[in-house]
This record gives sequence, C-alpha cells and structure tokens, in this order.
Amino acid sequence: MSIGLTLLGLLEGGPRHGYDLKRAYDDRFGHDRQVHYGQVYSTLARLLKQGLVEADGVEVDGGPERKRYAITDAGVADVGSWLATPEKPEVYLQNTLYTKVVLALLSGRPASEVLDVQRSAHLDAMRELTRRKTGGDLADQLICDHALFHLEADLRWLELTAARLGQLAEEVA
Repeated sequence: MSIGLTLLGLLEGGPRHGYDLKRAYDDRFGHDRQVHYGQVYSTLARLLKQGLVEADGVEVDGGPERKRYAITDAGVADVGSWLATPEKPEVYLQNTLYTKVVLALLSGRPASEVLDVQRSAHLDAMRELTRRKTGGDLADQLICDHALFHLEADLRWLELTAARLGQLAEEVA
C-alpha cells in the first residue's frame, strides 16, 4: 500500500498535522502494521516537495507546535488517479510452497509432510482470523475476510497438489 497516497487521501477530509495523520492511518489501516512517526513526517516532507501538500498553518495546543498540512489540487488529482487505477492481481505462478514440494520429491523426502505442515499452519491462521473477525468492527471483518478467502484458495491448492503428488513425482523424476 502506498503510504503517501493513503496520507493524501486522509488529507482530503481537511488539513491535519502529522500526529493526527498517524492516528487516522493507524485507526483505519494499521491493524497489523502501524505506520511510524518518522515515516509519516518523511512522507509529508516528500509530498510537500512534490507539491502534493502544502503547509496550512501551525497548531499550538499546550505542547510543541505542530505544522498542519493540506492537500493541493495536484494531490487531489493523484488520489483520484490512484483510486481509479486497478491494483495488479497477485498471480502466484511460482511460489515457495510449490518449490518446497518439488524439492522434497527430488530429494526423496515425503512431500505429503510438507503439504500437511502447511495445511496445519493455514488452518491455525484461519482460526485466528476468524476469532479476530468475530470481535472486530466492520473494517476488521472485511480485512479478515480478504485474508481468509486467500487462505481458502491456498488450502484448495494444497488438497489438489496432495491428490496429484504421485503424478508430480513421476514428472519431476
């Protein structure tokens, strides 16, 4: 995810200082990986240099001065363009798990054990996501559903590969 474009999108709601942007980012998108203050401020400096944000005054709220930033017309255009551009679908034509299965077969190790260990790890992750989803708000539920659907697809692949291990062993031999 582009932190810069996400911060620009948050600024479309009105001018904010870096602390506010970090809090808004973490509240909405940082469930698993919060953004660091340094990253927020270095990104804002870059956006300022690119003309996508501008300084919009200073807030003094009983503490240190905080520079407010506002999105520019160019920033609004960048966010609009980003939102209108589809994300590249992640196609996994070569992945580590497939490589492990083939190498297990080539080395004479039981590839079925590789698949079983992975299946167990996927099921554990799915149980944890389901628990998290049950207690989460709508945003958390949608994020968990996205991850669960990907894990379900992986499980289908694991089952299909397990059913074809004999055939795959013949082909890689």
